[in-house]
Amino acid sequence: MARVIVDVMPKPEILDPQGKAVHGALPRLGFTGVTDVRQGKRFELEVEQADEATLAEIDRIAGTLLSNPVIEDYTVRVEVDA
Repeated sequence: MARVIVDVMPKPEILDPQGKAVHGALPRLGFTGVTDVRQGKRFELEVEQADEATLAEIDRIAGTLLSNPVIEDYTVRVEVDA
């Protein structure tokens, strides 16, 4: 079994109100030095094998179901066990 991770983030030019809210709360909680926060989504997909065909299919899934390509970017990667 393999685990494939799909990370979905708002495109840089898209406003991120949730990220801004977290960023605004950090100083009030005593955390300093963080210059920006962007909030996204992470999907973990368990697959039989992470071969080229499976990764291509997951890329299609990410582009049509897991993300909104108009406002979000995504990356697909295979998680390596430590």
